[in-house]
Amino acid sequence: MARGEWGYYNGRTKWCSYRRTTLIICSINIGVALYVLHTLYTSLYTYPFNDPQKAARYTPDQIRKMEESNDIRKASQPTELIKLVNEIRKDFLREEKRVDLPSDLKQQVIDEIVELLRSLKSSNATVQNEAVERWRKQKIREARGVARGDILNPNILPKDAKILAKTLKSRWDEFREEIGLWIPVAIINKEHDDKPEGEEEFDSQIIAGRQLPPECHTELHTDYGGAAVRWGLTHHKESAFDCCQACLDQAKNAKEGEKRCNIWVYCPSEGGCYSPDIYEHKHQECWLKYDEKPQVSFKDTYSESYRNSHPNVPLVVPWVAGIVSV
Repeated sequence: MARGEWGYYNGRTKWCSYRRTTLIICSINIGVALYVLHTLYTSLYTYPFNDPQKAARYTPDQIRKMEESNDIRKASQPTELIKLVNEIRKDFLREEKRVDLPSDLKQQVIDEIVELLRSLKSSNATVQNEAVERWRKQKIREARGVARGDILNPNILPKDAKILAKTLKSRWDEFREEIGLWIPVAIINKEHDDKPEGEEEFDSQIIAGRQLPPECHTELHTDYGGAAVRWGLTHHKESAFDCCQACLDQAKNAKEGEKRCNIWVYCPSEGGCYSPDIYEHKHQECWLKYDEKPQVSFKDTYSESYRNSHPNVPLVVPWVAGIVSV
C-alpha cells in the first residue's frame, strides 16, 4: 500500500475514535431529553382544562342532566339526620365544658336546703316551693357577689361561687332532680270551659291525675314498708290517684284468705325513685302493700347519717304514699 493511502486511513481512524463517538451519542441523548422535558413542561400550560376557551364544551342536554344529578344528590342527603347529629354533638360539647359543683360545696347546699325544709315545720307543698325558691334567688345573688368580690365569704371561693350561681340559675331543674328535691304543687281542679285563653294544657310542676280523695290519706315524700300485694316493678299507674284507687279496688275484691291492700306507694318522679334495694325503680311504679301495723320506712328527707353511708341517695324521699282503711 502506498504511503499516502496509509496516512488517509490513519486519519480516518483518528476521527472516528471511540471517545468521539461516545460524545456524539451522549449529546444526541441530552438533546432528545431536553426536548421531551420542554414538551411536557409546555403541555401543563396548554392543557385544555386550564384554558376555559379550550375546555370541552357540553351540550345543553348534558348540562341539564348534570344539574339534575346534583339536585338528586342534594335531595338524597339525610338533612334531618345531619341536623340531629350536629345538635347531639353540640350537647356533648356543652356537657364536656360544664363544670359541676365541688363535692363539699354541693353538700353545703344540700344541708342548707334540708335545714330550710325542717325549719318550715309545714308539709304544705306550696309553702315549701315558695321557701326554696326564695332561698335559691337569695343564694344566686350572694354567689354572684362573692364571685365579683363584693361579698366576702370564707366558705366559698370566688371561682366556686361562679359555678354555684350558674348551677342555681341555668341548671336548677337538673340539680333538683340530681339531689332528689321533688316538691309537688297541689292540684287545683278547673272546669274545661273556665280555662283562660292561651293557658297551657299541662303544667310540669303539677302531679298528673285527679286530686286524691281524703280516704287515700296521701303523704308526700313518704315510703312505707310492708308485704307486697302487687309487685310495683310490673304494676304501673298513670297517677297517684290511680294507684290509690287500685289499692281500694284490690282490698274490696280480694278473696277470702288473701291479703287486702292497706298501703299504696307511688313513684311520681320522671327520673325514678330511690329505694334501698337491688332494683331500679322507675316512674309510675305503684306498689300495693299490706301491713297489720303500717310503719314508715322514710319520711320527708333522708337523714344525714343515712346519706353519708349511702352516697347515691337523694336529698328528699321521692315517693308519695298513703294508708287506706280496709
